Amino acid sequence: MVAVVILNFNGKHHLENFLPSVCASVYEGVEIWVADNASTDDSISFLQENYPNIKLIQLPENYGFAEGYNQALKQIEVDYYVLLNSDVEVTPNWIRPIINLMENDPKIAAAQPKILAHSDKHLFEHAGAAGGWMDNLGYPFCRGRILFQREADEGQYDEAQEVFWASGAAMFVRANLYHEAGGLDGDFFAHMEEIDLCWRLKRLGYSVIAQPESIVYHVGGGTLDIENPRKAFLNFRNSLFTLVKNESAGRLLWLIPARLLLDGVAAARFLTEGKFRHIWAILRAHFHFYFGIFKTLKKRRNVRKLIKEKNIGVANKNGIYKGSIVWSFFIKNKKTFSQTVNGRRQTVDG
Repeated sequence: MVAVVILNFNGKHHLENFLPSVCASVYEGVEIWVADNASTDDSISFLQENYPNIKLIQLPENYGFAEGYNQALKQIEVDYYVLLNSDVEVTPNWIRPIINLMENDPKIAAAQPKILAHSDKHLFEHAGAAGGWMDNLGYPFCRGRILFQREADEGQYDEAQEVFWASGAAMFVRANLYHEAGGLDGDFFAHMEEIDLCWRLKRLGYSVIAQPESIVYHVGGGTLDIENPRKAFLNFRNSLFTLVKNESAGRLLWLIPARLLLDGVAAARFLTEGKFRHIWAILRAHFHFYFGIFKTLKKRRNVRKLIKEKNIGVANKNGIYKGSIVWSFFIKNKKTFSQTVNGRRQTVDG
């Protein structure tokens, strides 16, 4: 059984536009759920009036993306969850290719489809593209998207491949492993939480897959626009949280100072662009990181205990680029994933 779970907050316009495609999904044994984060618009009445067959969870407050899903998913008993953003248009056969892969390989914990831009459907979308990777400094990037540079989809990433993280815009995950690994970190609120979860799953010995036979179209910025200072704050803060929770102690000794220094470089760039609110977002992110360090270290210990007790093998490090994506992009002028990773492929049968 598969549950497609859409988290909604004041997103009636997205539900109107994209629920029809989700309801047209071709797959036996799929349930469609909407978990509402205490919306103040008329999302609930719209759903009750127009989609009485959709299962509805009304949360008592706005928990944010991460904790909102945690609160909702503990009420849903199925084999697979699909975390789907409300601003995603799906294609009819988007579920089957991914579930077939996961059914054939119990070591696949999570997966994502090919994610293209809704506004320009020949371009990859920023949040996930054809599967997420991580560089040696902990910066995420994607097959089809390096930093702010997106590629046109020309079939160059049309083979199923192991990646490091699956996008939270359309993430398939085994329900039992979601809960066993601790779910999304509610303190993140939003952004980077799917990377943190996938990192834990890979440390347990499982794999994460991108399956491009499944295709969806993402509007992006449905909650926060890419240029929003609030998004910058969450990304800078949560990236540091993710590293402390998951990186080795030896690497953290030099990695955290390096990342703080690079954040300063980013602030200098924002200064040249006149983005003063973004500079303040970075400063706030650092203050939150410092004040939250003891809580994060406790989480780190809990994750280490989880890995020790529940792992099925050695940590899976596929999807990590050993270089620096920033250096490759700005200094070596490599603007595509294929140029950066030298065309290395890890294909998956299914």
